[in-house]
Amino acid sequence: MSAAPLRFLASAPRGLADLLARELGSYGAQQPRERSTGVAFSGGLESAYRACLWSRVANRVFLELAAFEARDAGEFHAAVARLDWAAQLEPGATLACDFSGRHPAITHTHFGALKLKDGIVDALRAATGARPDIDTARPDVRVHAHAHGTHVTIAIDLAGESLHRRGYRGAAGEAPLKENVAAGVLLRAQWDTLAAAGAEFLDPLCGSGTLCIEAALIAADRAPGLTREYFGFLGWRGHDAPLWERLRAEARSRVRPASEVSATLRGRDRDSQAIRAARDNAQRAAVGDLVQLEVGSLSEAAPLAGRSADRSGLVCTNPPYGVRLEDLEAARAVHRELGRVLRERFAGWQAAVLTGSPALGLELGLRARRTHTLWNGSIECRLLRIEVGADSERALGTLGKGIAHLKDTDGARMFANRLAKNLRRLRGWAARNAVSCYRLYDADMPEYAFAIDLYRTLAPEADWLYVQEYAAPAEIERAAVQRRRGEVLASLTDATGVPTERIRVRTRRRTPRGEQYQKLGEHEHFHVVAEGGLKFRVNFGDYLDTGLFLDHRMTRARLAAAARGRRFLNLFAYTGSASVYAAAGGAHSSVSVDLSRTYLEWAQQNLALNGFANPAHALVQADCREWLAAAGPGAERFDLIFLDPPTFSNSRRMEGVLDVARDHPQLIDACMRLLAPDGLLVFSSNAQRFRLAAELGARYQVRDISAATLPEDFARNPRIHRCFEIRAGAPQSSTSALSRDSA
Repeated sequence: MSAAPLRFLASAPRGLADLLARELGSYGAQQPRERSTGVAFSGGLESAYRACLWSRVANRVFLELAAFEARDAGEFHAAVARLDWAAQLEPGATLACDFSGRHPAITHTHFGALKLKDGIVDALRAATGARPDIDTARPDVRVHAHAHGTHVTIAIDLAGESLHRRGYRGAAGEAPLKENVAAGVLLRAQWDTLAAAGAEFLDPLCGSGTLCIEAALIAADRAPGLTREYFGFLGWRGHDAPLWERLRAEARSRVRPASEVSATLRGRDRDSQAIRAARDNAQRAAVGDLVQLEVGSLSEAAPLAGRSADRSGLVCTNPPYGVRLEDLEAARAVHRELGRVLRERFAGWQAAVLTGSPALGLELGLRARRTHTLWNGSIECRLLRIEVGADSERALGTLGKGIAHLKDTDGARMFANRLAKNLRRLRGWAARNAVSCYRLYDADMPEYAFAIDLYRTLAPEADWLYVQEYAAPAEIERAAVQRRRGEVLASLTDATGVPTERIRVRTRRRTPRGEQYQKLGEHEHFHVVAEGGLKFRVNFGDYLDTGLFLDHRMTRARLAAAARGRRFLNLFAYTGSASVYAAAGGAHSSVSVDLSRTYLEWAQQNLALNGFANPAHALVQADCREWLAAAGPGAERFDLIFLDPPTFSNSRRMEGVLDVARDHPQLIDACMRLLAPDGLLVFSSNAQRFRLAAELGARYQVRDISAATLPEDFARNPRIHRCFEIRAGAPQSSTSALSRDSA
């Protein structure tokens, strides 16, 4: 009987997990499952060894040993000590321990690593009478613990140290490009296909040669781990040495000699010291005879003379980021010069430019066909993929008719500074919390009355700005309104790096009577975004709203947490995002009710996008008030109900006008009649200055959770919505009816 498959996790730089999954599939990995910074998979030891030897984008490969629950450090230590560590470490082997993740009791990674080490040492001392020595640099065995709440996974780090360390880099220059990030850039740019076709490669700003060397490794089919001397499994007791030697021999046999590589690879840099380092690195990587490296300026870069016109190539480069303020203008100049050189000499070529600043990418003056976000260490970068030609040119500074000059006004600079400050603050928060769509600005300065939301779309990955202008009061002079609007629009691209073609502007007026979800166009341009590990379709141009209310992000998460095994009802369901969350949270079933067929079809697509398009999740087209009124004594009961009515609605298909301030008591009473015993109603309203009717506090247990459902990006506008949890039964005290949850 064959052995059960082992469980692994391969990590990668953020933004490259899909490339890693594709690689792992080619190594025989079973059931690869993408995560934000890696891929989980199962299989035999051979697939993991191949990943260590061949993966161009992986950071590390972990072999899972055990997983358990540990509420505190004592339980963690005891669980570690119960494992059979003598089966992992040879007598006399050295050990290193790492700890990552978030645990409620183990709040410092160094402390977690220490408790992990203590558990292993205690177990080995009890089993063998000896303890291992500690070597934090290159141990025989490196053990890693990762906590997700109280759930802890213990794994052997088969890589031992990050796989981006190929073994060829000498002394690195300032802010070096990591080798696996460079390889990811090349794979994104499809250099593997271009190289096989004999294309030309050029990095005109090559520095120490990382992109050139990784391009040569790909062209020669040389395994990136072939020159490494150290792996974490070499001193591990479970190491299969014959298997490893067979895989290395196979890798050596696949290497193409220079005479069989039809691609031409070149790098140039004006710094002669950098070129010397690049040549040394290329020699250590065993591709010195493949890469031509020369001292030369960017302004003189050009394709090789005599090359056939039908054999174009790839310009791939990582210009300076201008991290320090004094370097920023120089970095802008380099980007502008690079754009000029590409336009004038490389028509018909592909270009892949990795920039650490979206605003710098605009200096190229070239329109990117695709934009990818990826991280080089802690630096969030943009990879711009460009097909160089006349139709790729973008006029620099073209921000809209008649407004470009407004960029330099005091007001525009003040607004841009505020926007950039918000972006710096929220970008880190968003990355830590896996939030990809968030409010960037909400009338922070009253004279610039806009709401600006940033959406990061998937496939292609790109940032969009959805800009809503609050209509100015009639007493404000029209000229002043237009000037302020122009200052905002002229500042957006420079402040955020989002190009004008991905900025959508709407004017939002107060409409005391009218449908909430008014359609504005017929283009049906949809994009997909991620939230909470789920996917949703959004539309930036055809409707007054995008299809995903960002201020309800935390409310949706609470619904998911409460939904397991429950029957869920979503009233005024809109595009069904709450139903998707409930389904993901394990709801037994759901019913989504909305009057609009358009939005129900949208909801159906959202459910399908997340794998929940099945009869358990029903969609009903009806006026919610009429549907509730028709529910008699024998109607289905629900354990969890979400009621989020529009502030006003007078749809032609509705009877009368819905006014939430007036009608919410009747809506809530009707919902409570459908609520199962011990069920929960979550009621939300975006009406300005909304007040819950006092009579409801006398009939039900009501808890105000508005503060608990206010996301960080909406903290400046606590009135964005009011939200309440309502349960059956009289309030427990005279003050509990409207008790607040400010957690």
